[in-house]
Amino acid sequence: MAIIRGVARIDRKTKNLIKRLNPGEIAVIAHEGIDKLAAEGLVSTRTKAVINACCSISGDYPNSGPKIITDAGIPIIDEVGPEIFESVQEEDELEIIEDRIYKRGVRIGSGTLLTPERIEEGMEKARAKMNHVFERFVDNTLTYAKQEVSLVAGHLDTPSVNVDFKGRHALVVVRGDNYREDLLAIQLYIREIKPILIGVDGGADAILEFGLKPDIVIGDMDSVSDHALSQAGEIIVHAYPDGQAPGLARVQALGLKAKTFASPGTSEDIAMLLAYEKGASLIVAVGTHSNMLDFLEKGRKGMASTFLVRLKVGSILVDAKGVSQLYRSPLRPRHLAPIFLAALIPVAIVMMLYPTTRDLLHLLYIQVRVLLGI
Repeated sequence: MAIIRGVARIDRKTKNLIKRLNPGEIAVIAHEGIDKLAAEGLVSTRTKAVINACCSISGDYPNSGPKIITDAGIPIIDEVGPEIFESVQEEDELEIIEDRIYKRGVRIGSGTLLTPERIEEGMEKARAKMNHVFERFVDNTLTYAKQEVSLVAGHLDTPSVNVDFKGRHALVVVRGDNYREDLLAIQLYIREIKPILIGVDGGADAILEFGLKPDIVIGDMDSVSDHALSQAGEIIVHAYPDGQAPGLARVQALGLKAKTFASPGTSEDIAMLLAYEKGASLIVAVGTHSNMLDFLEKGRKGMASTFLVRLKVGSILVDAKGVSQLYRSPLRPRHLAPIFLAALIPVAIVMMLYPTTRDLLHLLYIQVRVLLGI
């Protein structure tokens, strides 16, 4: 491994770091079990290297993040320890030699250089534990489901909204796995049906990526951009069951108005509940978390609220997650040929109408015959 030099960008939250990480810089993070979305974000910044204070490989499930990063040619110095955040400041010049980290020629830390072999070994260990992890996950889900059953059976005090849901489709967008591909796959549906667009936290930015504006932004307000909030038709802050809403202060600091929705569970859960309670005829979900691996990537031990919410809204819920994977066909020459020939027809007609172009075509025809020896 060659010596790596670069400016440090440092943040304990990877999603915050990605927003300001520039090509050629070194990412310093504290991310236990790097998930796919975080890995893809780091790769997209073209960072030179990743220094992780924590263990990048999850002990509970075979997380794909480390492999995505190393496959992109970006080295990971793993398990450096939390003291790296005391030794490194933003924009420090760092030097990495193998698994050792230096600042101004002084060694400030070391870890484990993740190789493909080490990553695969860690993944195998996680796979071997999956049965035990699954049992524990189900136990947690059922335990908390008993406590949160009011999501289905009890009265839900949903906030009033300006948009009328009755009889309309609602598209709930979460910035989860393959959200870009899935949004692209349903663009025709969005244009024709014009569903109510609900962005769950960073899902609002995903909606903006496609030239659309979210009708509602709902969530904890921890991963949505200021720009997306300013473009939202309405803002609903997810509050704890006791009414506390930490994300409300951020919205108010931007000079924007917001309502709160107090409920247990995740923000994507209450986005679906809002659409359901307000009378949506269909809920289409993109990028949402709906299985054990999704929740383990989010660091959650169970999915009680999601299980209950999907029981409640299941009759009108269409999960579009992964729809882009249903059919993938590469563009082949035989697909292009009819398009090319169709485009040539009007050109040929125009050219044949003028004597000059007719003569030019005739000369080209003769030249082709000479070249081919016809």
